[in-house]
Amino acid sequence: MTRAAGDLRNYAVVTGAYWADTIADGASRMLVLFYFYERGYTPFEVASLFLFYEVFGIVTNLVGGWLAARLGLRATLLMGLATQLVALGMLALAPDDWLVVAYVMAAQALSGIAKDLTKMSSKSAVKLVVPEDAAATLYKWVAILTGSKNALKGVGFFVGGLLLTLVGFQTALLILAGLIVVALAGVLTLMRGDLGHPDAKAKFTHMFSNDRAVNMLAGARVFLFASRDVWFVVALPVFLRTHLDWSFWEVGTFLAVWVIGYGAVQASAPRLVRRQGAEPDGATATWLAFVLAAFPAGIALALAVDFDPAVVLVCGLIAFGVIFALNSAVHSYLILAYAQGDKVAMNVGFYYMANAGGRLAGTVLSGLIYQLEGLEACLWTSAVLVLVAGLLSRLLPSTTRPPVGRVAAAR
Repeated sequence: MTRAAGDLRNYAVVTGAYWADTIADGASRMLVLFYFYERGYTPFEVASLFLFYEVFGIVTNLVGGWLAARLGLRATLLMGLATQLVALGMLALAPDDWLVVAYVMAAQALSGIAKDLTKMSSKSAVKLVVPEDAAATLYKWVAILTGSKNALKGVGFFVGGLLLTLVGFQTALLILAGLIVVALAGVLTLMRGDLGHPDAKAKFTHMFSNDRAVNMLAGARVFLFASRDVWFVVALPVFLRTHLDWSFWEVGTFLAVWVIGYGAVQASAPRLVRRQGAEPDGATATWLAFVLAAFPAGIALALAVDFDPAVVLVCGLIAFGVIFALNSAVHSYLILAYAQGDKVAMNVGFYYMANAGGRLAGTVLSGLIYQLEGLEACLWTSAVLVLVAGLLSRLLPSTTRPPVGRVAAAR
């Protein structure tokens, strides 16, 4: 087998494992959200269950990028899958009186670690198998990977709602653990080599990027993902369940269809978003963010004047999802375009640390603002956050090609 064929084979294995983890992660989040809300937890308490999930996602992306640079992406992928198996087992096998806030937060912390280790491994792998001068190919491949991941996360939402309805909380988690066991076996038997070039001398301090483009993009990512999660993670599903009286099945199915469609748009981004025939740049990220800000504001206004909330939320969320998906796909391309070849895992880890920070802020705000002020306040907060993301995007360079000497200077 040639080196190129071997890299592609390894990338396929990484991607398959990432897909399995994505389904399990999406399903378990839906299970936890509805199971504990039905047990009488407030929206803020439900949001707090995911607090460590996001906090440890920040830490994992920072440390994980460094570990990948030292040990290789195969090692970090195996760590992620094994950790996900432990997290699912903690909830699936625990006695009922163990399922309290502190215990579930600990299990969710492990789940967050697992998800971000597998994501960092798969996203970094794209940069390793695409030639450095093939920007269009890189854009296409990262869009497909990101889009398919989000589509499968939507499948996970659907599976979570379905399993909770059919077999109950803990049996559902055992089924998801079985999926992770299959993924682990696939990596152990099919992957060859370490995927990448481990450098035992890589320093942890190199994780903190000194590249302005990477830093500005990371900052924009914080606010972009906070703008989504501030109304999507807790406020929206709880509103649909309590105010519109949707069942678990209906809420899970709707969110699943939305995320699947969101993923499909991301995968299609190379055909939908280009800059005068070239690949996207900082200006692309800027105008997409400013366009996106209009949608949560519009949904909030429509709810305020008493339009049918079901119609407003379904149609508004679809429109928001299309533009948000294009934003996210452009960001995912830009971080790999900006990343230095010998530090790709570190750059990607730093970037997704910022991504996790945005999700953390959005998750906490979603539960808190919804409990205090309701869904409309969450939507207005979303609009403000995405405007900040647009302002930060204005500071990105007008080209995705790294300046001469950047890699040497970074070392």
